[in-house]
Amino acid sequence: MATVVISAVLVFCVELIARGSFSETLQFFQQPFKPGWTTVLLFSLLLLFLDALLGRAHHALLLVAPLVLLLAFVGHQKSLYLGDPLYPTDFLFARQIVELMPLLASDRPLAAVAIAVGAILAIAVLVLAWKYWRRRPTLTMRGRLMRLAATLPLLAFFCSIMDYATFSWARDRLQIIPMMWDQKENYNSNGFALAFALNMPMAKVAAPSGYSAEAIEAITRPTAAAPVLPDQLPDIIVVMNESFWDPTLLPGITITPDPIANARSLRSGNIFSPEFGGMTANVEFEALTGFSNAFLPYGSIPYQQYVRSPIPSLASFLRSEGYDTRAFHPFGGWFWNRTPVYKAFGFEHFMSQEILPPLAARGPLASDASLIEEMIHEADATHDPLFYFAVTLQNHGPYAPGRYADATHTVSGSISDAGLGSVLSYAEGAADGDKALARLVEWATKRDRHTIIAMFGDHLPPLGPVYVETGFMDNNVARRRAPLPEMSVQHETPLVVWSNHTGPQHVGSISPAFLPYHLMETAGIRHPYYTDFLGGMRARYRVVDRNMLVSTSDEPTPDWSQSKTLDPAIRDFRLLQYDMIFGRQHAAESFFPEMLNAPAAM
Repeated sequence: MATVVISAVLVFCVELIARGSFSETLQFFQQPFKPGWTTVLLFSLLLLFLDALLGRAHHALLLVAPLVLLLAFVGHQKSLYLGDPLYPTDFLFARQIVELMPLLASDRPLAAVAIAVGAILAIAVLVLAWKYWRRRPTLTMRGRLMRLAATLPLLAFFCSIMDYATFSWARDRLQIIPMMWDQKENYNSNGFALAFALNMPMAKVAAPSGYSAEAIEAITRPTAAAPVLPDQLPDIIVVMNESFWDPTLLPGITITPDPIANARSLRSGNIFSPEFGGMTANVEFEALTGFSNAFLPYGSIPYQQYVRSPIPSLASFLRSEGYDTRAFHPFGGWFWNRTPVYKAFGFEHFMSQEILPPLAARGPLASDASLIEEMIHEADATHDPLFYFAVTLQNHGPYAPGRYADATHTVSGSISDAGLGSVLSYAEGAADGDKALARLVEWATKRDRHTIIAMFGDHLPPLGPVYVETGFMDNNVARRRAPLPEMSVQHETPLVVWSNHTGPQHVGSISPAFLPYHLMETAGIRHPYYTDFLGGMRARYRVVDRNMLVSTSDEPTPDWSQSKTLDPAIRDFRLLQYDMIFGRQHAAESFFPEMLNAPAAM
């Protein structure tokens, strides 16, 4: 009974930290149809089991409590900063968080000091408690065996019902309802611990219903059985600019001069980003492959979990046609696992921080201007047609006031001084990204070779309280599920697709997965997948998001993945993606002929 009481207190503290609300935590335990008390039982079983292994009563509390309380704290911080709960897969890129800690600390210095002091005190208390517990009497062998006999079968039972991909009568009776399509509600309804556990199997992607070689064969064959290219192959340069967005959309804020004047004049449309404030790699995945995060488990990161062998991308196709394919990013190659991912995507070279010459910084990070100049230098020295893909770094958040001592913009509005300072820091970085675009266009205008320039923002910036202060949003982070007008405002970033032969292209507001189609169309290239299949999809939809489909006539279909009937076009899209990433690549010959000669494995 003592263990049950301890578990109840521990679970309450975990939920209080994760939710950040005393009233919501009380509500979680008061509602009989939410599994708060099931979580208490699970913690009790876990503590008793570990006590049996350690040999002392309540000794396991010193292991379990610090771990789960720390996870709850990290989860709360993530939800404040990015709007998403903590997932088990987040620890696959823990190194990224460590590397970004100096930036985060500079944004909230007092909080950083308090956290550091608190961590030191907690470790000291934990060490003293551990030494004290080691002097307590040990459990008898009979007591340890009884604990093991009572807990092992029940813990095994709990493990068996945590796979959300399979139906469980017992899980259903316990009111543990996996809501993988809406993770905020998943964590709210099931509690932090159970929702975290439910996300453990997300690395396992189940085949879509009906997947088989015959199902892939039944998909309408592309009109172009093989790629068709123009006589002169155009150069293609794509820049995914970190957090590039239009800050003049903030209500009541005046920014002088216009920070994105060049992008505004060349604008082709918008990218409807599947992310907000972070998770750059997921947007990058769509823009390079023409595949969609909508068909992957909620919270997954393909770069970290799924890219383990060659996967078709624009780079692999264009490289097969004689292009010089290079990726650029002025940070470590390990970041977002890019080095092996770019290799799997078919890039011949990855110009990461380890390979690039030292780039001049503006603010704390490598400037957009220096990165663009290095790309132009590389392009001028290349005789083959080129496909360059760059991810900038300069305007990465957080946006502490005073980030640029030599700011060239002014910001005014009726919000706090800290908010105005953050907007100025962001706007200055966005303006530098805009100038980098102008430099690329100026360079390409003077070239004889057909040159296509594309630039877009991966997601809105994590401006936090600024959004609430200005009334732009009701919360620090965007909603994942909302009416289309609200989703558009909170997820669209500027997109430019420009050609030195034809000028700006009209694209509209699209998912990143449709960018390859528009690039190939502008280049005059036909491909069985990137133009034929994606072209057919683009004729039906402009947005394929995990929570909403948007047709070309702007008709939204929310929660489409929960419908009993699925549009055959979406079904085929999902089947093709699964086949090429997880399956046997039955579609390669018809849709990705360049993959037939790709290396067998990384």
